[in-house]
Amino acid sequence: MAANNIPAGIDKEQAFGMAETEMEYRVELFNRLAQTCFSKCVDRKYKESELNMGENTCIDRCVSKYWQVNGMIGQMLSAGGRPPM
Repeated sequence: MAANNIPAGIDKEQAFGMAETEMEYRVELFNRLAQTCFSKCVDRKYKESELNMGENTCIDRCVSKYWQVNGMIGQMLSAGGRPPM
């Protein structure tokens, strides 16, 4: 990993603040993803100690769709709010 990948015009303190904000965003995103997919896919009445095949499939699809939509939103925001082509 290169030591000086800081864009021009940004000092180390600003870069650290930006990295910290990005990390907080990623943690929040993961927590929302886990909570959303768990609530949608896992029955509240635990019958087994492990996820069953249906729950595993549901969670896999939920996570896939969540990341896909997150990527689309990221593209829209970086393109100035226009939908991706």
